[in-house]
Amino acid sequence: MTREPDPPSSPQTPVTQTPVTQTLMIAYDGTPNADRAIVYAGRFLRAGTAHVVTAWQHGGLTPARLSTLSGGMQPFVDTRIDAGVDQALKEEAVAINERGVALAVEAGLDARGSLVEVESTVWGALVAAADILEVDLLVTGTRGASGLKALLHSSVAERVLKHCHRPVFIVPAQCESTPDVTP
Repeated sequence: MTREPDPPSSPQTPVTQTPVTQTLMIAYDGTPNADRAIVYAGRFLRAGTAHVVTAWQHGGLTPARLSTLSGGMQPFVDTRIDAGVDQALKEEAVAINERGVALAVEAGLDARGSLVEVESTVWGALVAAADILEVDLLVTGTRGASGLKALLHSSVAERVLKHCHRPVFIVPAQCESTPDVTP
């Protein structure tokens, strides 16, 4: 018994694709490098959902403030001022995140925005958010620091790559051009 070969597919025959169920998380801080990472993600990655996550930090936890507190100086703390600073910082983070979500939607991604509060380090907050959101891939850009500046300030993207337990897609700052997003 011989089997007839399957008919060749023609350009008119629709090809059904399985729905994309992967989930991305895009770390977004509002910089041009973060913008570029979103554009690359939209151009080269397929996902069902893209979580655009912006890390923010309370004003009372700034490095200068923490260094004075740890040095034994106990300045008078007016909590009303701190509350106003914290609210302004959070509102700024919300605006940055909304811009990132809009850019992701423009790049063709089904995007949702969220904030993550930094308790210790930015990279730690991002890795924790990726775990909570159970994403399949974390996307981030880099700032492109080099030389002494790179030695003094470790890269958030580098730390995310070293500590994240899931794949990481990094768009380096040296990518001077942004890919065309039109098909």
